[in-house]
Amino acid sequence: MRTVTGRTDHVVVVGAGLGGLACALHLAGSGRQVTVLEREPVPGGRAGRLALDGYEFDTGPTVLTMPELIAEALDAVGEELSDWLDLTPLDPAYRAYYPDGSTLDVITDTVRMAGEISRVCGPREADGYLRFVDYARELWRLERTDFIDRNLDAPTDLITGNLLRLLTNGAFRRLQTKIDQFFKDPRTRRIFSFQAMYAGLAPQDALAIYAVIAYLDSVAGVSFPRGGIHAVPRALAGAAEKHGVQIRYGTTVTRVETSAGRATAVLTADGERIPADVVVLNPDLPVAYRDLLPPARTRRLTYSPSCVVLHVGSRQAYSQIAHHNIHFGKPWRRTFAEVIRHGQLMSDPSLLVTNPTRTDPSAAPADRQTYYVLAPVPNLDRAPLDWRGGLDRRYADELMRTLEERGYVGFADGVEVLHTVTPADWADAGMAAGTPFAAAHSLFQTGPFRPGNLHRTLSNVVFVGSGTQPGVGVPMVLISGKLAAGRITGGAR
Repeated sequence: MRTVTGRTDHVVVVGAGLGGLACALHLAGSGRQVTVLEREPVPGGRAGRLALDGYEFDTGPTVLTMPELIAEALDAVGEELSDWLDLTPLDPAYRAYYPDGSTLDVITDTVRMAGEISRVCGPREADGYLRFVDYARELWRLERTDFIDRNLDAPTDLITGNLLRLLTNGAFRRLQTKIDQFFKDPRTRRIFSFQAMYAGLAPQDALAIYAVIAYLDSVAGVSFPRGGIHAVPRALAGAAEKHGVQIRYGTTVTRVETSAGRATAVLTADGERIPADVVVLNPDLPVAYRDLLPPARTRRLTYSPSCVVLHVGSRQAYSQIAHHNIHFGKPWRRTFAEVIRHGQLMSDPSLLVTNPTRTDPSAAPADRQTYYVLAPVPNLDRAPLDWRGGLDRRYADELMRTLEERGYVGFADGVEVLHTVTPADWADAGMAAGTPFAAAHSLFQTGPFRPGNLHRTLSNVVFVGSGTQPGVGVPMVLISGKLAAGRITGGAR
């Protein structure tokens, strides 16, 4: 494994996102002096917090899986997860709504979930679900040690005994093909393959290795921290500061100073020069290359779709919904083709609707609700739509009409606060192609083919976050923090 050369006593981490904070904790646990520089007044990066007229919203991810990875980062400095976060397991993890009017609760307990699938889709489908659980659990076991929780420098690093086992298990076939071996009902096929969109691909194009995403949220379980997902970076930052990490908020880094093939310092917008033995960069990786580092030849990447998010503070409550709700439109293949291939808005949207106040009423004034409505849309590379020319308002209105047609009666009339986030806003926040989901996980943008977390020519510049290994999603970003720290300490294989 390649590691940082030279002194590593003082590490400057640029960005207090989840990856940067996890990295800082692992480094602090190894005895390094760590300074974190964050441009915002709070930690979190994409996992931020928006407060409007008494309502509070998570600005980034809303689905939390694998809390043991948070525990692992805290354990690096001897802290316990339960002392920092109050987690509530969600039951159901999701509620899925289908165009035929049926619903399916996604339940973590496999016995109960088999019963739910049997009730909605029949006993044969429930048998297929139980076989899928065994398959996906084994897939996660095989992938995690050798291919996810490990620094990879070259394709040859993939050659392990587990690679042969993955091949034997069909993990490099297409995801939809593999899902269809277990499920026959289009409803179950959808709920266990839609997660491919998170990886930036249609289920027909993604590899079956990404069945582990469905495993993590549909089988391993989904939790919700009191205070929202933003409570996670707050906890990580609090533990880091307790153990000597200096976090400086409101500090914008403008450039990494380099000399003789090494980073020597970072420069801030206030004109300060902060010397560093090692620099860890948490901004979106292509943007870090573009804005902070000396010009270098980088490969052109294909990016995941983006999304439009509606943050809604409302008078309306809906007793029939769960904390997380997935509303599928009628088309399936066409939906992915519209967003990913053709650069079009969905003609019949599939939507994620999260209702955080169902679990944590403190996120809104008394007798009020918060809603987070997410609609996949093309990224700006695929379709540079004029989001600032009124499309943001028109599309928000269209999404609210769609919700009303799907049972959210009076949704628009109940809105007291509406904040719309579009690909243009994601781009303004420093995300390449205007997407919060980074580079797509196609075959040649995955594992050792994904942009590496150690700069090729600057021997002490390390990257962390969704743009590098292992990839997108809260679990992967937390792992990326440990992997980045391992490049510095030599502690991760």
